[in-house]
Amino acid sequence: MTTMTETSARFREFKMPDVGEGLTEAEILKWFVQPGDTVTDGQVVCEVETAKAAVELPIPFDGVVHELCFPEGTTVDVGEVIIAVDVAPGSGDAPAGPEPVQEAVAEPAAEEAPKGRQPVLVGYGVAESSTKRRARKGAEIPGPAAAAAQAEINGHRAKVAESRPLAKPPVRKLAKDLGIDLATVTPTGEGGVITREDVHAAAAPAPAEAPVRAEEAVAAPAPVEAVAPAGRETRIPVKGVRKAIAQAMVGSAFTAPHVTEFVTVDVTRTMKLVTELKEDKDMAGVRVNPLLVIAKALLVAIKRNPAVNAAWDEANQEIVQKHYVNLGIAAATPRGLIVPNIKDAHDKTLPELGEALADLVSTAREGKTSPAAMAGGTVTITNVGVFGVDTGTPILNPGESAILAVGAIKLQPWVHKGKVKPRQVTTLALSFDHRLVDGELGSKVLADVAAILEQPKRLITWG
Repeated sequence: MTTMTETSARFREFKMPDVGEGLTEAEILKWFVQPGDTVTDGQVVCEVETAKAAVELPIPFDGVVHELCFPEGTTVDVGEVIIAVDVAPGSGDAPAGPEPVQEAVAEPAAEEAPKGRQPVLVGYGVAESSTKRRARKGAEIPGPAAAAAQAEINGHRAKVAESRPLAKPPVRKLAKDLGIDLATVTPTGEGGVITREDVHAAAAPAPAEAPVRAEEAVAAPAPVEAVAPAGRETRIPVKGVRKAIAQAMVGSAFTAPHVTEFVTVDVTRTMKLVTELKEDKDMAGVRVNPLLVIAKALLVAIKRNPAVNAAWDEANQEIVQKHYVNLGIAAATPRGLIVPNIKDAHDKTLPELGEALADLVSTAREGKTSPAAMAGGTVTITNVGVFGVDTGTPILNPGESAILAVGAIKLQPWVHKGKVKPRQVTTLALSFDHRLVDGELGSKVLADVAAILEQPKRLITWG
């Protein structure tokens, strides 16, 4: 899906690609190259975070990095140029030169600037080009006057009336709605980018003669940062994986009618089985834990009750029965909750399932889960027990029919063979889409999982 534009015989531009399933934007997490670095075809130049995962982007041609069009932390729309590369270094002088840049600062009208591709800070509105790019760092502008002009453009708090201020589209819309001229706003973002807070600050009334004193700031309708005492609040932008989680969960909660059922079960025999499997030579090299046995139990329950493995097609008003199980495993990562899935989990043996589960978890923790690994899930397991939680009412992963929450396994008093004994006990919660799954079907699935965990030998007789 990589797209690029050949700006000249010498310079080529690499655009933000659609890295999976129609995503419209991605945040640049880290640059691995800087202007002047040599790059080769296939070399990873940056890491970006989409609404689904962190992805490394390789560049599709050789050359020398001429310009990084966006700083780290910037959210970039798909199709925007993110890096320019000199594919013929040494063939002539770079197009950047002092005189055009000085003209760009001094001349207020774009039509008075020289025609053609300009070595200016694109985004300030003087180059006649169909390609929009942001300011590049480190442009060479010799001479004291030119250096001062460059500092005025790049300074975090400088304002150039003739230039087009840097701001993201949502910030521009906010300024328009509030009637704020961005040229009058003091930028505080990295690289001189105007933030939402800057616009709110510009919109807030202030005394005409003197700066606002601390006691006056409390009464003025200033932004939250000015109202709250220092250190009492932290605002975190909602973007990337966290933004996708919020949208998906709201959509799921208010689209699919959720039903949740619970069962408390004695899993003492399952815990003994886990211990035995760890010593089994056929499981050598496989990470064996209770989640592996629970996953297998759920797959057997789905095999016995295949109607639970389905999806609701709203457009066609159809129930789509799935004859395969892509088993999702909810994984907590530094970037938020993600749900990668094990493809065709129903066909895997216990050792194969264990290997797939271990690989899925380690990949998620490293932040390397691909968008494809999170697509196409049918049923999910979320293990809230690892946090010491007894149970919960999980929300369905969008497009799936059911999700099983596994609570903490604890030693509790339990009636076993007519006597109260300490046993390993856990609580399971199954949420399902009531459009697809009736109460009877949901109850059968949950009861089957519980029965297998109570008597694991049923994995053989039922599986």
